[in-house]
Formats: sequence, C-alpha cells, structure tokens
Amino acid sequence: MTKQRIQLLDNVFLTYVPADKFKTDFLSAQFITPLRAETAGLNALLPAVLQRGTVQYPDMQRLSAALDLLYGATIEHSVRKRGESQLWGFLATCVDDAFLPDGSKLLEPLTGLLGQLICQPVLEGGTLSPAYVASERTNLIDAIRSAIDEKRTFAARRLLEEMCRGEAYGLSHIGDEASVAAITPEALTAHYRAAIAQSRLELYYCGRAERERVESAFQTAFRSLPRAEDPILTPPQAHPPRQSPQVIREQMDVSQGKLSVGYSVDTDDKDAVVVMNTMFGATSNSKLFLNVREKLSLCYYASSTYHRSKNMITVASGIEFENYQKALDEIGAQLSAMQNGDWEAWELTAARSSLSNGHRSIFDSASQLEDFYMGQIATGRDDDPEKLLEAALAVTPERIQSAAKAVKLDTIYFLTGKEEPHS
Repeated sequence: MTKQRIQLLDNVFLTYVPADKFKTDFLSAQFITPLRAETAGLNALLPAVLQRGTVQYPDMQRLSAALDLLYGATIEHSVRKRGESQLWGFLATCVDDAFLPDGSKLLEPLTGLLGQLICQPVLEGGTLSPAYVASERTNLIDAIRSAIDEKRTFAARRLLEEMCRGEAYGLSHIGDEASVAAITPEALTAHYRAAIAQSRLELYYCGRAERERVESAFQTAFRSLPRAEDPILTPPQAHPPRQSPQVIREQMDVSQGKLSVGYSVDTDDKDAVVVMNTMFGATSNSKLFLNVREKLSLCYYASSTYHRSKNMITVASGIEFENYQKALDEIGAQLSAMQNGDWEAWELTAARSSLSNGHRSIFDSASQLEDFYMGQIATGRDDDPEKLLEAALAVTPERIQSAAKAVKLDTIYFLTGKEEPHS
C-alpha cells in the first residue's frame, strides 16, 4: 500500500490508500479543528444532527433506504480526539465494485451522500431542525453521563484532566454536560456554517478504485462546500514536567479503587520510549502485568499507555482500597527497574514481537488504517507504520534505559470509596 495525499480544494485534502486485499471500500470525511472547551460540545453534537437527514432524504428512514439501495452501504458519524485536535465527521463503507454482480458503481453515489450530509442538511426556516437538535442533544448528554459509570475509563479521563489542566489534551472530545445542555438550534446552526467553511476537511479512501476516479467523486460531492481561511492547527506541545508530583483523591460509591498514575517524559527519543513503555506495562508480558498483577496480586489490572503526541505515560490499575500505597510503591519499583536496566533479554524480545504484531495488524483493517493516518494528520506528523516499526525494532537496550530515566512522576489520581479511611 502506497499512501498518497492530494489537495482537492482550498483546505480540502484527500488521503488515497490503494488496497486490493479488502472486499469493501472505506471512506471518511473528517473536519479537523483545534480542541477547545467552548467548541468541543458543538463539534460533538453537529455530526449526529447532520446524520439525521438531508434535503433529498430528510429523515433517517429515507436515508437508510437510500443506503440499502447501495447494497447495504453504511455511514456513521464520528467524533475523536487526536493530540490536541478534534476530528468530527463521517465514516462510510460499501462493497467494492469488483464484487457486484451487475456492474453497479457505488463510489460516486456514496460520496454524494457524504457531501449531502455535510452541505445539504435539513433546515427549518434556515435553522437546523430543532427536533433533531433536541433529540441528539439528549443522546450526547446521556453519553457524557454514562462515561461516569465506567469507572476504569472515568479514572483515566480524570487523570488526564488533572495532569493536563490548562492544556487542550485534558479536555473531553465530547464536551461537558453543562455546555452541551446550553446548545440551541440557532447556536448550532451558526457554528455549523462557520465550521464547514473554516475547518480543514480531510477526506480518505481505501479500496480498489483508481485515484483519478476517487478524486473526481469527492470533488463532485463537495463542490458546494464553502471555503474560508481556516484556523492554524498547531502540533501538540509536550506536557511540561511538574516541579513536584500532585496527588488527587476523590470518593465515589465504588467497590474497587482506581489508581491512575501520570508521568512526564523528558526526552526526544520517542522510539525508545515506545519500546520502554511496552516492556513497562503495555502488554501481558510487561513488568506491571507480570509483577504487580500476577506475582504480587496487588491489582485486578495494571497497564500503561504512551501518549506520544504529549510525551506522557499513564498507568491504569484497579485495586483494593487498602492496597493503595503498596500498589503505588510497586508501580514505582517496576519503573525503577526499567531505569536501572533490570530486565532480561526475553522481555525485550517479547516487546519487539508485540510491537511487530501491533503495527502489522494496522494493515489488516481499513478502519485502523484510516484512524492511523488521520491521527498523523491531526498531530502534524507524516510517519509510515512500517518505518515506525523499523525505528522501534532498532532501539538498543542503552536507549531504552536512557528513555526510562527521562520518565518523571507527575500526577497520582486515586478514586476510592466513600467510606474508606484516608491511607
């Protein structure tokens, strides 16, 4: 697969990925904007409202019927955070023409539907449908509230909020309940008109169609898209190291404690950090899993994530309340082991194998490829999965140890029960 990126219109780009291994085509239309507290909820709500219908297909029933005629093609709205950018828009799939029995062409009508969803929404008196806005606003508020119910995800999000307070990376990609509840049809309509004109539009195609045909299909579908000067997207800045760690402790009605730990990473050798974090806590062969969870039974789960765009590592674990200090100490001990070069050869071999499998699996899914390339674009990078893997596999033990020494404790977040004493 040789990825190509082409500018189609002002601030409209196409990432074209030819692939003969899939029987379906994967398409994406994503607006990329800076993640901001004042617009996060608006951007999260907008694609859900737009998906409710178009001028030609003014409700979901008729829109679904149109998709059924395209051999069950699908269109879903999406909202994501990548780095400190917010991506919102639509993802679409259809059977590739090569596998249709009657010589039908699906690319053009499907891209046409994408264009209609964005450029020709249902309006009532010049305003986005109040009924659609009210319905989808309720759904979004429910999604925001339900995020609290999944305590593992909630604790990880709260860690990022506290660790990155004042930074866009600490914001939720779906906004907060108060700001979403305040959105009116008029406000969303005004935001819609500004957003589709000013935001960069990134289009994506993965499939068998020739590039020229894909370009023509998207250009036709979005020829009426208004264009204006877009805000400059700046690459995410590394999280500045904290002078001394902060500890955040919150109480909720939970039966299991959630201990989340955040670290800043003061090195530019990100390839080495990738390998180091894989050995530290990213897999079932990692130090956190084998020692803190399996050997010492201090956690129900324990894993780490490297946030490459921000140069941070976060650890997530579920523990008994009384094991807070023991688990925290042991997580620190495993990091110290990495910093001291205290690992065996098989640990590095296992990490390299895990990274190889993970990177290669990207090519087994058109949606994973789209997510990878959109993430690259949103964070101002132009890496190739294969080159990233080559760089990671070339990392030496000395670089791994050096990277580990650059890891510094930043924030501790502990979600505990209401009746538990402070330990």
